[in-house]
Formats: sequence, C-alpha cells, structure tokens
Amino acid sequence: MPPPASTPSELLAVKELAATYERMTDQIGKVIVGQKEVVEQLLMALFSRGHCLLVGVPGLAKTLLVSTVSRIMHLSFKRIQFTPDLMPSDITGTDILQDDPETGRRKFSFLPGPLFANMVLADEINRTPPKTQAALLEAMQEHHVTAGGTTYALPEPFFVLATQNPIEQEGTYPLPEAQQDRFMFNIKVEYPSRTEEIQIMKATTTNAKPEVVPILEGAQIMRLQEVVRQVVVADHIFAYVADLVRATRPKEQGVPKWVPDLVAWGAGPRACQYLILGGKSRAILHGRLHVTTEDIREVAYPVLRHRLMTTFNADAEGISTDDIIEKLIEFVPLPHDEAVSKLRR
Repeated sequence: MPPPASTPSELLAVKELAATYERMTDQIGKVIVGQKEVVEQLLMALFSRGHCLLVGVPGLAKTLLVSTVSRIMHLSFKRIQFTPDLMPSDITGTDILQDDPETGRRKFSFLPGPLFANMVLADEINRTPPKTQAALLEAMQEHHVTAGGTTYALPEPFFVLATQNPIEQEGTYPLPEAQQDRFMFNIKVEYPSRTEEIQIMKATTTNAKPEVVPILEGAQIMRLQEVVRQVVVADHIFAYVADLVRATRPKEQGVPKWVPDLVAWGAGPRACQYLILGGKSRAILHGRLHVTTEDIREVAYPVLRHRLMTTFNADAEGISTDDIIEKLIEFVPLPHDEAVSKLRR
C-alpha cells in the first residue's frame, strides 16, 4: 500500500530540514575531519529525540564532536567525567542549606547538577557504579530528576551522549543490556583514514582556531523533531522491520539455523521503534518524506549492535554483532511491494 501524497507544507518542512542538515555538516566539517557516518548517525538520533552511546578508543574527537554539535545547535552543554566515586546527587543536584536574606532564616534550596543542560556528555559511563548509572538513565527516560521528594524538569530539548572505551575494561562497571537498551544508537567511532589523519595533524598543530556559526536553537530543534515524527511509513516497511528484529531472537520460529548458535539473546520491541524513527530521520535528512528499506538497513547497525548478546561460540570465532547484523540483512527478504517495484525499474 503506497503512502499518502505529501502536502506542500510537509514538503517545505522536509526541504528545510535537509538544507539545515547540509549546513550543519559543513560547520561540523570545519572542526571534525572525516567521521561523516558518525556525524549523520548522531544528528539522526538528535532529531529523533534519542540518546546515543559513542564507543571508540581515546583520542578520536568524541568529546570535540559533541561540544561542536552543541555550539552549532546553540544548546547548553555539560560534560560529566564519570569516576568510581561519583554519587547520583553529583549529577542530578542536591538540596543545600542557605540563609534567606529576606527572613533571616535558613532554608533548603536546590542546587542543580550538570544534568541540567540541553546536551550532556557522560564521559566513560562504564567507570561509575550502577547507582549513578541508574540516576542518569532515569533522567534520560523521564526528562526529570527527583531530589528531596521534589521533581525538577530538565531543559528541553534534552540529549545524553555517553562514551565508552572498548579496550580498557579493568575497574569498570559495564552497562547491563537492559540499560543499554535505553540508548537509541550505539555509534562506533573508528580510526580515521591515512589522508584524514594527515589533515588532522595539519589542522591541530597550528594556532588556527576554526569558528562555527550557530544554525539552530532549542525551539527550532523541537519543531524539526515534530517534522520527523510526521514522516509516513508504508505497511510493508513496518513488516520488514518486524521480520528483521524477530530474526535476531534465537527461539523465534523460522530464524536461520546459525542464529541460535551465535545469538544468546535478541532485540526487543524498542529496537523496532528505533528502527522506524531512525529510518524516518534518515529519510528526511536526505530530502525524502517516505522511508525505504535502504534507510532501515543503514540504521540497523547502530540500533541493533548493542541489543544482541553473542554466544560463547560467536566470541570464540571472532564474530561481532555487526557481522551478525550483516548476515541478518542478507537473510531477511525485501518486502513484496518493494521487490516488485525494483523488478519493474
């Protein structure tokens, strides 16, 4: 069933967001060399109201990327360095006793923590104890914090971007799978190419400091988030997403024989929701008001890679979740409607 025709106002909104995306990538390119896929995935998550987990070795400009995006979006930005001694109140805020100059009496006043910002970088989230991790994840889900029995709303829009170091696991508190599921995307930050590395050396070893121009403000971002939600998805795309996610579950009927051997636990319904939202966001950033299976396949990697638990066999053979996702994409057939339309071209 084809999606309904788009209205002129919807098409105008799509063109506006696609143009904004190009301007943003141009500005980010002044500071960040390469990493185009990382930038695209980060912006897709932001426009989908999702949080991100950035995984990469130290020195790949993860912090610089997030702070640059916050400047371009004219958003308040806070960075929290997670350590083993960090307490929940250190990030949410706490009540402190202060003198009231009007009455001369003492009263408790709430001192907001670093979570009270539009964009929060949770650096090395796996270095802090589970209680503090839980406080952060509750704020991500509810967009508010509670202190002294009082609830305080966090500023909107509100994004959390957490980083993990994949190579140094000693003294860490790995995020449980249920908590990782709260993140829309798991974005893998890879090493730059040789050409990009030379560009980085040239750009960072002089006194030149690139200036970026703010492009969006909070109210505009929230309006564009509404535009993303309005993107129409055809029934065959919903069916394709359901088939793809259900194929990750070892006990599901009809899955490939190799899935139970490689996957201990598959993705849940939240993966379906984020695949659709990611597909909508990618479509609109590329100037389209309809989602294709190509959009779904592109966002499948950041959506699913932290939602699949591999077996001992997979680990022993060096098979990663990305390898499994690639095999699943090859296994799950295209929807009938789209396969027929491709044959007719």
